[in-house]
Amino acid sequence: MNKILDSVIDIKGETLPEAWEKAVIECWDKGDLFKTEYDKEGDPESRDCTARISVANPMAEPRIHRAIPAGIEDLEIYNQEVLYGVHNNWIAPEEGRWEYTYNERLFDYKVKEDTFNQIQIVIDKLSEVPFTRRAQAVTWQVWQDNFCYDPACLQRMWFRIVERDGEKYLNMNITMRSNDAFKAAFMNMYAFTELQNFVAKEISKKRMEEIKVGRYVHYADSFHIYGSYFNEFEGFLERCKSTDFSSRVIDTESVRYFLDSGKITLFNNTQTDIEMEAHHLERLYKEIPKNRQNELKMEQIDKIF
Repeated sequence: MNKILDSVIDIKGETLPEAWEKAVIECWDKGDLFKTEYDKEGDPESRDCTARISVANPMAEPRIHRAIPAGIEDLEIYNQEVLYGVHNNWIAPEEGRWEYTYNERLFDYKVKEDTFNQIQIVIDKLSEVPFTRRAQAVTWQVWQDNFCYDPACLQRMWFRIVERDGEKYLNMNITMRSNDAFKAAFMNMYAFTELQNFVAKEISKKRMEEIKVGRYVHYADSFHIYGSYFNEFEGFLERCKSTDFSSRVIDTESVRYFLDSGKITLFNNTQTDIEMEAHHLERLYKEIPKNRQNELKMEQIDKIF
């Protein structure tokens, strides 16, 4: 029986980058070999496992791993996409564009003519009954996702408030049906815990008491490393063996400039010809430091003043 369970990994870490790094290495060491729908001719089989990744203090610094394949600017852009829905207007499958975003499914879940802000429902429910087991948000749309090319990987978020030593914490579990361990999982975990922090703050306002961010648990049915980038991943493994962990992580404030650069990229709308919605421009303008507002395009500023 032990061999059957080898590819089920259970990872625990104090911080986000610590837990993520442990998880991808364990996936490489213990994952089963699988073909995927995305393989090209000659690609090795992926390494694939089922993972539970538990992070004791997800907002603790250092919060960012230097080895994420995307840059810090892209990390902030993805965070804005999940938390605020800056790319929801990219959804247009009939035009060959995106089929969904996580923000749209979580904050604007559509069933025929009805829409549901599931995150607001979670906030309201936990504000009234903090011990409820019913505070969850789902993404899967069975009438659509079974038939589209790129269905939602995130399936569910589950929240609950617990009390420890007189203080209250918001715990969150998330479930992924599929998760690219090396190229996507860290960005997912980062943005999802930012959402966890947002929910905790909103509940704090409604209950008029502090609700801190609690532990974060990341489940992935398929946590995988694609064969197409094995060479790149092996380079990551070498760096892990040859360097100290402290040199592989970085705190948020140290990369604040690059996070703000992500907001500037969004504001200037340089990624696409799809117009950024005005309410996002207004919020981003307020968030971008005044000493960098000279980098903003005047044509974008004119849209909000």
